[in-house]
Order: sequence, then structure tokens, then C-alpha cells
Amino acid sequence: MGAYPLILTLDPQGAPHRWVTWQHACFYYAKDQVAWVAGDHSFTIHGGLSRLTGQQSEICTNSIIAIKGRALAGRQFTQVPPLDNCELFHRDRHICAYCGDSLSSARLTRDHVAPVSQGGRDTWMNVVTACRSCNQRKSGRTPEQAGMQLLYAPYVPNKAEYLILCNRNILADQMDFLARHVPSASRVRQA
Repeated sequence: MGAYPLILTLDPQGAPHRWVTWQHACFYYAKDQVAWVAGDHSFTIHGGLSRLTGQQSEICTNSIIAIKGRALAGRQFTQVPPLDNCELFHRDRHICAYCGDSLSSARLTRDHVAPVSQGGRDTWMNVVTACRSCNQRKSGRTPEQAGMQLLYAPYVPNKAEYLILCNRNILADQMDFLARHVPSASRVRQA
């Protein structure tokens, strides 16, 4: 069996929820928890042989599935996605917020605009991507104190942006669906 892409799950009203493996998608189908499907791609997963009929079982899953249950839209789009360097660097398109260089993840760091040593917090609105050189030059100072200018402002990605940021193997139909939920000013949209 080849590798399958992650499946995009939605709430019953169509708001993006999370990525799941094909195994988890099969669980939703087997438990009759799929409300409806979307997307251009479908995958047939073959199981074992039935003792009664001798036929091989199979479940077909789409690339986008809505899960039965409560609507999540009101709650989930106000939730702040977890912050980690991988998604931060993707949000900022691997560009240093101070010198503008585009670098690999290995050459980038997380910079706190308001330094933690001065009461700054480790939140999406207070962090930007910085190359090691700029982060060292800025040290424990604010950009103003260090005489450095931010080239872009930090922001909190919404749920759809976060789903794009944390999965770089997105099928075209999944990306089209998520892109409709991304604000027009998002740097993710420009990537």
C-alpha cells in the first residue's frame, strides 16, 4: 500500500478542523461519522478478507471529509494555533524580519520583538523570524533600542492558515478549499 496524503477534516458546516491520517479517516467512515465529502481526490483503502464471503474489505475516503457532531466554526477560528518555529518560519516565508534575507530553517531563529527579558511574551503577536546574525545583533533589546526596523508585522494565523502552515504536502483540492478561508492580506496566501 502506497503512502496516502493527510485527509482534511471539517465540521458539519464546512469550517476546516484538522488533518488526519487515512487510518483515522477510515475510522470515521466505519463509525458512520462522515456527514459529507468534498474534494476531487478519493482513495480506496483495502483491508482483510471476510471469513464469510472471502471478499476483501475496502473503504473509500475523499481528500476532504466533514465529521458529524457539533459545529466547531465559532470556537475554532478564535482559537490561537500552537506556536512553533516550523510554522513561524512558514508564516514569515523564511524571510528575516530585519534584513530581508530568505534562508533555510537551519539558519533562522525565533526573535521576540519585545524581549522576554523585558517582559515580552512568547506569542504569535510578539515573534518574528530572524536570521542568526540579526537576532544576535538585536540581542535583548527592542528593535527601536537596537536601531533596527521590522520589515513586516507579526500576526496570529487563523485556523485555515495554520493548517496550510503545518502540512506542506497539501493536495490541490485541499489547498483550494483552505485558501477560501485565508484572509486576503495573509503572507500565507502570497507564498
